Amino acid sequence: MQKKIGMEKVLTAVFVVLLAAFVGAAFGEGYQPLVSAELLRHGKLESVWETKLPMKKGESLEQLYILGNRIYGLSDRNYMVSLNREKGSVIFSRAVAPAGLPVVGLGLYEGELFSIIGNDLVQMNPEFGTELSSRRLAFGIASPAVRNSGHFYIAGTDRRIRALRSEDKVKVFESGAQNDSRITSVIADENFIVFGTDGGNVVSVESGRPVQQWQFDAADSIAGSVVRDGDSLFVASKDTNIYKLDVHSGRLVWKYQAGVVLDTSPVVTGGVVYQRLREKGMAAIDKESGRFMWELEGGAGLLAESGKKAYVITHIGELVVMDNKKAKRLYSVNFSGVSLYVVNLADSKMYIADGSGRIACIKPTE
Repeated sequence: MQKKIGMEKVLTAVFVVLLAAFVGAAFGEGYQPLVSAELLRHGKLESVWETKLPMKKGESLEQLYILGNRIYGLSDRNYMVSLNREKGSVIFSRAVAPAGLPVVGLGLYEGELFSIIGNDLVQMNPEFGTELSSRRLAFGIASPAVRNSGHFYIAGTDRRIRALRSEDKVKVFESGAQNDSRITSVIADENFIVFGTDGGNVVSVESGRPVQQWQFDAADSIAGSVVRDGDSLFVASKDTNIYKLDVHSGRLVWKYQAGVVLDTSPVVTGGVVYQRLREKGMAAIDKESGRFMWELEGGAGLLAESGKKAYVITHIGELVVMDNKKAKRLYSVNFSGVSLYVVNLADSKMYIADGSGRIACIKPTE
């Protein structure tokens, strides 16, 4: 085992050297940064780092994840690259699945990556991207796997959640909604799991046995994922409402009527709930009171916050800076080259990319 790990380190070191040479060539004459230095200055921003991933001809970067201190990029051919968040340096780069095989979600728990690849629950080494274990699942997959210290929880297309013991992947129990609705997302705590359904249910079940603790019912499907923030849950529903619930009891704290059918999860920060409004833009709602703060026409997603400022990317390729305190638009920057981004809730840095494999980290200068 030690020889195998030693060889992996040697191969990884060799790869990093070769990749550095490749990137050096790519950043030579003719290379265009994702967002020019002039535009960044105009937007009171600066580049922290930028890198160009080695995409093959016809290959494109499709997904970005932030997990711990790493950024993960996944191409349409299932080639995964792990980058250090602070420096942009490559940790590993490798194919994690044959091209065309679905890769559903990516999670990190106590030093292990996990994902559902095809119909296998796969655990990976975060330093090398190599497979540590794999377990074939005998059911269709409805949402990404989640886990706590004792179990993996996976929603199936048969409207059931399986709890698999973490050490050997043996099924311990299964559960589902009383109305047999399709389960669309799951979150896990040490003491309970909570799932949302297309029947509008939000259900809490004990983590170690199929005992329901509480259920909240919206008038239509839960959109996207249930989002936990401390002792609160935030859910968007196709009934046009955003709901804040008590995580322990399911009690309704407040609801915000958005006026449109919602189809994505809310994004929750220290003081604000951001919600994309289909065909309208983005709304910001006060997290404690449920009070409307502002709406940005064409807003597509939050990149990060810095103090009272929200950095929002739009459908037409602008970065718009909103003042949350004054509820007004401050200024915007041309981000037309950006096609991928990931929400960062840890600090004010923003991670953006395009399909060709250019990934950049930028931050505010004020």
